Amino acid sequence: MDDKELARSASEARENAYAPYSGFRVGAALLTRSGRVYTGANVENASYGLSVCAERVAAFKAVSEGEREFEAIAVATDNGVLPCGACRQVLNEFGPDMRVIVANADGTMRTYRLRDLLPGGFARADLKK
Repeated sequence: MDDKELARSASEARENAYAPYSGFRVGAALLTRSGRVYTGANVENASYGLSVCAERVAAFKAVSEGEREFEAIAVATDNGVLPCGACRQVLNEFGPDMRVIVANADGTMRTYRLRDLLPGGFARADLKK
């Protein structure tokens, strides 16, 4: 799947966002090394701290299905905002060199490497004594 197709899947996932409080709808489409794509949308909660980002929804769906290696993620928002720090850290666990494609509502896309967006990310090796 190419980056445009992945971004299109993220935009479609965005339609399922539940964002009654912020109105900030986000969709994500995650490509794993096996070639499967997992989508997610942000889900807000009246207890704000219990809300979850689209990127983590997609990542947790993939992991719960046995995936452990991520190739790329596309994130779709109105304004092309980057994933938050918590999402970057979760993605780092499974794909520190993955591509991060950010798309806004007009279809403009930018591509980054996760490693560049999360320099010095905490990793498994940091747990060794």
